[in-house]
Formats: sequence, structure tokens, C-alpha cells
Amino acid sequence: MFNFGLNDYQIALKESVQRYLHSECDLHTIRKIIESSDCFSEKVWNDLANLGLLGMNVPEEFGGSGLGSVDLAVVMECLGSIPLPGPYLETITVADMLVKAGTDEQRKMYLPKIAAGQLVATYAIDEPDGYWCADAVQATAVHSGDDYSLNGRKLWVPYANVADLIICAVRTSQNLNSEEGISLIVFDRQQLDIPVMPLNSMDESYRLCEINLDGLRVPSANILGKIDQGWPIWKEGKGLATLLASAEMIGGIDKSLQMAVSYSRERVQFGKPIGSYQAIKHRCADMLTDLEAVRGSVYYAAWAMQNQLPDAEIAISSAKAYASDAYVRTAEKSLQIFGAIGFTWEHDIHFYLKRAKRLEMAFGDATFHRENVAENWLGPSC
Repeated sequence: MFNFGLNDYQIALKESVQRYLHSECDLHTIRKIIESSDCFSEKVWNDLANLGLLGMNVPEEFGGSGLGSVDLAVVMECLGSIPLPGPYLETITVADMLVKAGTDEQRKMYLPKIAAGQLVATYAIDEPDGYWCADAVQATAVHSGDDYSLNGRKLWVPYANVADLIICAVRTSQNLNSEEGISLIVFDRQQLDIPVMPLNSMDESYRLCEINLDGLRVPSANILGKIDQGWPIWKEGKGLATLLASAEMIGGIDKSLQMAVSYSRERVQFGKPIGSYQAIKHRCADMLTDLEAVRGSVYYAAWAMQNQLPDAEIAISSAKAYASDAYVRTAEKSLQIFGAIGFTWEHDIHFYLKRAKRLEMAFGDATFHRENVAENWLGPSC
């Protein structure tokens, strides 16, 4: 039965991560990371590894904790409160795919290093048409001897500038339906000397890149799972990533609300704190309603995924659709309460609105996920 509260371990986990963020990784630290050339901090990455957060979903035999999606959601909610730069979500997602589809050699080679923080991982799925379906994968890998020869380019690859390991979706067979003929290839970015070009992004706290695959050759042993059957592996991995992005949005909504409430108690207009006016009270009440609705839907989705319930996919899409709208709505209301100062670089609230706008589109926007819910209930629309 679904428990609406966290258990003792999850409460202790949440408090531990919050203590670390408060003492070692506050918004002052985040600003320094954002202003660095890589938008990445090795110290913070090592700290996360030392806290055991990078190996949470890695089995114990490979140096991890073997925890479930509810525990991961607890951590992502905490990390969303800052908001943290770096490919934490991406590395967790890659670890999940390796656990479920990797060969013994791939698991032994990569999972212990991921858990120890020695290996930064990401994925390269998106291409120029910007859609989230299998049709969009047009980069190719052609079998030649013992290798595959790659061609094409990948856009909006998270943190390819610092990643050691990249899982890339490529089309290995043509003339099949859209979800067939796609394979996932694991490769070491440093060994292949892959050209990486950072992209401009509205969210300065998150680095996106373009990588060019033309002419790259990778051994056949680098295929993740079976040839031509990579899309179901990514689809399952994307389910976890979507859930974690939704959990991250809980933290952002909560922090946006806290900042607005605190400011409305301090800011005085016409002799009274602005929080005493009905217009401000209503905005804060709406933000609190959004927060609790998102939190309930995300944790149910995490529990459904962890227990492999039939409605897990619907629950994840429902949570993502609501969270996508709610985070943007909350961040906008919070910024409006701050007024003009909220638009300045010196204030922190704009980081949350920009993160909200990025997460709104990540792994499918609200419309995409509402359509997914409808198709799961009613069948395809055409």
C-alpha cells in the first residue's frame, strides 16, 4: 500500500543531503560553479560520491547501495532546491541502463567507477528536429568488420564537455518501424577524442553541448543490449529520468515559495508588510497548492515505478505534466512578488525560473505527457 510519508531511512537521507547543501553547497557556491568555464565542480561531484549519492541505484556488488526510485526522488527533491549544476540525473540514468542492459564486462568496467565518483556519464539522444520520439533518431552506425562507423550529430547533450562515458542512440538498421533498428552505443569520450561544442542555453546553471559523430569508429562490444533493440532500453531509462526531473521540480517549487514568503514578510509598502495584502496571500496559497499536488503525484509515481505497477508509466507522465506547468507558474509568481529586483543577476530567483523553463521541456513537455496518458487510457489517437 502506498505510504504518503517518508520512512525513517528516507527522512535521515533527506536531512543528510540538506545538511550538506546548507554547509557546503549553498547558492553562493552554485554561482561560482555557474561562472566557471565547465559549469561543473569536481569537488561537489566528489562530495556527492562520498555521501553515497552517485551509487544509490548501483547494486551492492558493484559498490553501490541498490536503492529504489523513491529514495532517488528524495535526493532529487533536495538537489532541486539549489538548483545543482552537473549531470547527476544523467549519471544515475546511465547507471540504471547499464544495470538493466549491460553485459557483465560493461557492468564491471563502469558501475564501480560511477558509484565512486570516478566516472561522469551522460547520454546523447536528441537530434536537430528536437522531438522526443524514436523517429527523431537519424544518426547512423554501419557495421564494418569488428567495428561500427558512426555518422550524424547529437544536440543538447547534457554535460558532454565533462562526461567520461556517453551512451548514444543511433540507427543501425533501416526499413523497420520507428522504434526498431535503433541501438545504444557506449563510448569513452576521451579515448575517441570526440569534438564537443558547448551550446548557449537560457539556463546558465546547466551545460548543453553538440557532438559530431562523423567518422567515429567504436568496437562491436560497445553495443548496450541487443543490436537494433536499444529504444526500449532508453525508453525505460527515460522513464526514470523523467521521474527524477519531476522530483527535482518539487525542490525548485518549494524553494521559490519559501523565498517569496520570506520576502513578503520583510518588504514593507504603505506601512505594512506586502504579505499582509490579499493579492500576495492568494499567490502564496496557490504556490503551496501546486507544491503539495506535485509532491503527491511525483512520490506516487516513484512508488509505482519501484513496485513495477502497471500504471507506473501513466503516473510518471501525469506527474511530469503537472510538475512542468506548476514549476514555471510558481517561479513566475515568486519573481513577480520580488518585483524588479527579481530580474537582476544579483538576485537568485531568476535561476529557478530558468531551471523551470528547461525542465518544462526536458523529456517531453506537458502536452507530450498528457497525450501519453490519453493514449495509455484510450489508445492511439490516429
